[in-house]
Amino acid sequence: MNPMVSDTVDLQSPDDIALADKMNAGRQQIVTELKKIIVGQDEVIAQLLNTLFVGGNSLIVGAPGLAKTLLIHTMARVLDLKFSRIQFTPDLMPSDITGTDLVQEDATTGRRQMVFAPGPIFANIVLADEINRTPPKTQSALLEAMQEHRVTVQGKTYQLAEPFYVFATQNPIELEGTYPLPEAQLDRFMYHIIIEHPPYDEELGVVRTTTAIQNPQLERPISGDDLVSFQRLVRRVPVSEPVMRHALDIVRATRSKNNPDAKDYIQKWVAFGASVRAAQYLVLGGKARALTSGRYHVSFDDIRDLAHPVLRHRIITNFHAQSEGVTTDAIVDRLLESVPLPRSGM
Repeated sequence: MNPMVSDTVDLQSPDDIALADKMNAGRQQIVTELKKIIVGQDEVIAQLLNTLFVGGNSLIVGAPGLAKTLLIHTMARVLDLKFSRIQFTPDLMPSDITGTDLVQEDATTGRRQMVFAPGPIFANIVLADEINRTPPKTQSALLEAMQEHRVTVQGKTYQLAEPFYVFATQNPIELEGTYPLPEAQLDRFMYHIIIEHPPYDEELGVVRTTTAIQNPQLERPISGDDLVSFQRLVRRVPVSEPVMRHALDIVRATRSKNNPDAKDYIQKWVAFGASVRAAQYLVLGGKARALTSGRYHVSFDDIRDLAHPVLRHRIITNFHAQSEGVTTDAIVDRLLESVPLPRSGM
């Protein structure tokens, strides 16, 4: 189903309402379980859970020691999903991710045959740790998996088990020995999530809990099958025409090429604007946000509140922006101020 096409479904059947209630209850329970180990980071957790319910992938950027890996691993434990961590290094090969064909001898017949040995991509939640430490050729091994939920090795295609997610981490302060992610790779991440150092009280809580004995018992409130059902429900949430147009207006406003209506600051600072995937993920993320807020329709606020994580890695700034210290978040702030709401709003 094309995520940009609005349904006429009103989600008022008893089964739909029961599933939406289960999704909301499951979300609260997941947060409760995560909080047994993770201190603070409420906004980060909210964006990760939104990614889960949409069925997307997210890039998590933060300095070392901010529990990026711990957060994803804990989430996999809470959901009781198969977890795989790939440590990206300069010598990592594509076959180290996808798997490869090996020659094996049948003990009974003595015949040799090629047998596929699955790589770590064959999991439900894949953590691509420090993804920018490996060359683009190896990074691209994730592309088909992220988009199509399958991998092709030696001309043969293997389907990945559902649900399937890729969460990649990146350290923003190290440049030596790193490789920038290709734009095609970045565009396949639904969100670019930033983890900041927590406030004083939360950081004190981190120090207190991590320097004591920890043995929390984690409950598993929902299953992988539940997540697949939630993803289907999210896609059925109706979106009004004005809200959908507003999402597209924001995305189109990021582009200066062949856009006579581009704002001056876009022409000055932006080399390339966001793709249509940005509008798709704004709408899909808005649908998940609406459901987890107890609503069966998407509001303008749902779209606007997700603009930063959806757009910050899809707007490519030019030399002028970089020399003036203008960030993509600052550009998104200007966009939200300058792109008006449709007159026939909700």
